[in-house]
Amino acid sequence: MKKLLLIGLFLSSIFLFTTNTFSQGNLISAKETAKIMKDDNVVLVSTRKAADYAKVHITDAVNIDITTLCKEGDVKGILKSPEELSKELGAKGLNADKKIIIYDNGKNVNAGRLYWILEYLGFKDVKILDGHMKAWRAARKKVTKFVTKITPVTCSSTLNKDIITDYKYVKTNINNPKVVIVDVRSQKEYDEGHITNAKNFEYKNIVVEDKGTLKSVQEIEELFNEAGLTADKEIILYCATSARAGIVFLAMKSLLKYPNVKIYDGAYNEWKTK
Repeated sequence: MKKLLLIGLFLSSIFLFTTNTFSQGNLISAKETAKIMKDDNVVLVSTRKAADYAKVHITDAVNIDITTLCKEGDVKGILKSPEELSKELGAKGLNADKKIIIYDNGKNVNAGRLYWILEYLGFKDVKILDGHMKAWRAARKKVTKFVTKITPVTCSSTLNKDIITDYKYVKTNINNPKVVIVDVRSQKEYDEGHITNAKNFEYKNIVVEDKGTLKSVQEIEELFNEAGLTADKEIILYCATSARAGIVFLAMKSLLKYPNVKIYDGAYNEWKTK
């Protein structure tokens, strides 16, 4: 009996080690992040509010407020032009050849948004720190309040137009049986108004909220299947401003390898003005 107990403890330790140390898809653990941070080609990006960044952030992280990547105007959340985005990202030390690791406050909203933006701009290696600041602190890694010195770089884009869509395309495909339009907002927001024929699947369904991590690939796959969000369909994700859709995009494209997933940039904020 004692021998079986020891074996059980050993297997449990292996499980914990693998889940906390190794990444899955475009998620990366705190331990892995710490290992590669000495690489000059790695840029760690905090997408937390500037005030939160000023209080404490992961050592060497730069700060990007995702609202600065959107156009000003009545419809909030629409991306600036690729040229404007490239200029702003280059000023923060980011370009498509860098290894980018993103984190936020643990909700996976800001990080997911920037992840999708960089994928759209053709960045080659973008990951999200699974567990964000909470995981970093749990791993006892370095934090600071001092602003990271930034070396600006030239940033150009090679757009991945297969992962973005607009009002016209969504409207055209509302009744297309091969297309599933997915509203990742809360049930309350969905009930108050949504795009015709859209299914509601709140982004929080795939997040372990108290940890800021994503659920396992198997759990996420089961949730998507139960909701009718299967890989044989074209998936169009949206929320109010496209921000919450980003982490669901990562789960579908990176973790589950769905072949055809798009985000409606403009999202419901634009839709309801038409």
